[in-house]
Formats: sequence, C-alpha cells, structure tokens
Amino acid sequence: MEQNVQRIIEALNECLAALPQQQLQKVSHIGISGQMHGIVFWKRDKGCKWTEGGTGPAFEPEEVSHLVTWQDGRCSPNFLSSLPLPQSHISLATGFGCATVYWYLKKRPDFLKSYDAAGTIQDYVVAMLCDLKKPLMSVQNAASWGYFNSRSKSWNTGILKNSGFPLHLLPEVGDPGSTAGRTICAWHGIPKGAKVGIALGDFQCSVYSCLTERTDAVLNISTSAQLTISMPPGFQPPETPDPSSAIAYFPYFSGDYLAVAASLNGGNVLATFVDMVAQWTEELGLQVEESAIYTKIITAALAQNDSKLSVHPTIFGERHVPEQLASVTNIAASDLSLGRVTRALCRGIVENLSSMLPVQCLVETGVRRILGSGSALARNEVLRQEVERIFPFPVVYGKDVDAAVGAAMVMFHRK
Repeated sequence: MEQNVQRIIEALNECLAALPQQQLQKVSHIGISGQMHGIVFWKRDKGCKWTEGGTGPAFEPEEVSHLVTWQDGRCSPNFLSSLPLPQSHISLATGFGCATVYWYLKKRPDFLKSYDAAGTIQDYVVAMLCDLKKPLMSVQNAASWGYFNSRSKSWNTGILKNSGFPLHLLPEVGDPGSTAGRTICAWHGIPKGAKVGIALGDFQCSVYSCLTERTDAVLNISTSAQLTISMPPGFQPPETPDPSSAIAYFPYFSGDYLAVAASLNGGNVLATFVDMVAQWTEELGLQVEESAIYTKIITAALAQNDSKLSVHPTIFGERHVPEQLASVTNIAASDLSLGRVTRALCRGIVENLSSMLPVQCLVETGVRRILGSGSALARNEVLRQEVERIFPFPVVYGKDVDAAVGAAMVMFHRK
C-alpha cells in the first residue's frame, strides 16, 4: 500500500538507460502517465538531485515521502463519513489523495509539516523534470483525488479550507494534453528543453492507446479491472455523486468523459488465490514457486469447461460497497478440484464487472465490440474464455493497449 519512491525512480532510470541512445537524442516531447488516486509528498526545493550517470544526467529523489497508492485502505468507511461532503461527481474513497491527506491531518499531523508539495507519482516526475516551483496536475488526476469539480475544473477550496485542509499541498490544475514545461537539462540523452506533457492517468492513456471508435468498449484486467465506454460528446456527469452507483465518470480528453465500471478486484484476486495455495503447500511441508502454481492452476482450469461453483470475488471490496467481502456459494463435492475452483474464480471476476456495467447497458449505448487489454487478461486464457462467454460481442485483444503508448500518442497528436 506504500511504495518506495527511490526504487520507483531507480526503475524508471534503468528503463530509460536501456533505450537506444541515438533514439533518445531525437526525443522532442515526453508523455507521462501513472496510477491515479495515490499521493506522494516532497519538499519543493529539495525534491531531487541531478547526478551524472553512464547515459547522461538523471535525477534521484531526496526529501520525498513514500508513495501511498490507490490500494491504501487506512481510510475506513467511518473515517470517510466523518469528512466534509465533496462538491464533485465522484464519491470519495480510501486511497484517494485528498482522503489520505485528511488521514495524516487527523492521525499524524506532524508528518505533513515535513513537506510543502504533493501530487501523484507521475506529477512528481513532471515537477522534477521541469523544476516546477508548484506541482501541476491534470484534470484526470485531480478528479481522482476527490474534492475536485470537473465542471469548473477547480478544487473545492471553500469546503477544504473550512475543515482545516492544508490548501498549499493542492497542485495547480491544467487540461490533459497540455504542456507542463520543458526538461531543465538533458535526461539520459533526451535533449534539454524537450517539452513535457502534464501527467495523465494511466487508465485514460490505456484507453487512448486503443479506443478508435465510440462503439468500442474497453475491458482491462490487470491488478484491478475496468470496463469502460465513451460517453457522447457534450455529456456532463451529475453534480453530486451517487455513492451506491457502480459507474464512475472519468475525465478523458477534449472535455469528453468515460463511463467506467472500475473494480478493485482483478488480477490481484488471482494473485491472492495463488498466494493462498502457496501458503497451504508450505504448511504441508512442500515448497512450490508461485509462478509454477499459477501455470498449473490455469492449465487445470482449461481442462474444465464448466463449474457450478459461484464465486463472488470481491475480497478487496468495491468503492461503491466497501464493506462487501467475497463469498463462495453453490458448493458441491464434485466442484472442489483446483481446476474447477480456478475456473469459477475467473468467471466471478468477469461476472462482477458485468454486474457493474451490464450487457444491456452496453447494447443501449451502441457498443459493437470489446477491446480486451491488461496483463492478467493477456496471460490467462481462462479469463479470456469467460469474457467471450459472458459478453455477446466480438472481443479483440490489442497488442499495444498500454498506458505508456497512450501517453506518447497524446503528445504526438497534440504537439
């Protein structure tokens, strides 16, 4: 739920250093995306230091907190209900940036005194590359933090101020696709002065990389899972959130919105299941690598065409029903094999998404095709089979459905 920013930037530097130098020297625009909702804090004047490496200058974090990710669960339903009601179309949830700030404000106020800037991890990278004196955040990321009005493109400053929220931590906000600044020096061979786009949401960029027709729906199953459709031009979300609604409206590009069934339960459910099996085998005195377990249970599930087991896989809850846990029903002795349980689990992940954004709704909005993406879907044939069984549309699995590709495309189309 918390991640080391030093290690994240180290991984970023290693990735850039591995790219062809002759290509990096031609770069004129940089598109950046990352996980929404999360938050990292830093000191504006001491957020990083630039050092000379084997492939040219690179920055290293200095006075920076851990990244508190979107998966953070410290804000309980009771804690969230104690906070002021946002003026936003998106319901506040644990893992949202502003909710995390409120938690620190009430539980560890001294922590916040150490920092004077905050943003998502991608906003931090943009601020360091461009030496921004105040962080700049896109409408996409701002909406994901809570307490942001997408219609007026402004923070709920009045509501926040009245409750003692540290307003100085709120970034400035700009339109997705706009330029945040220019690189202050060469970066792994990328020339000084390259334009850096305002940081974007990974989800929107993933959709942008593959969504070419408004009649397409995009299904992504990675750590979490999302099913999304593009709303008609001119659509505006409701002014107040419906906490019980499974559908969220995410700002996209050029004033458009995506309707999203954003489930907290995707590939992470399968990973937890594999971890459980690994723990059981270890308790029995056996040692089996988790990668081997994953391969074996998927192979076993492929041999099972059906299972009467019904798995509701919401072990991480859902934002619209955070108290809801997982359940298994309709258990018969004949359905207890690993293959049948795995098959039922994969079906449950897809059925959960379908319950949030029903097939009938997709039909009514004119959906004709589903574009499947995400690491969990790519590596799991059982999941793909269940998608094709549950949704009555052709399913196309894109090879380049990727947030990094989408971020690059945004900068290319808008430069």
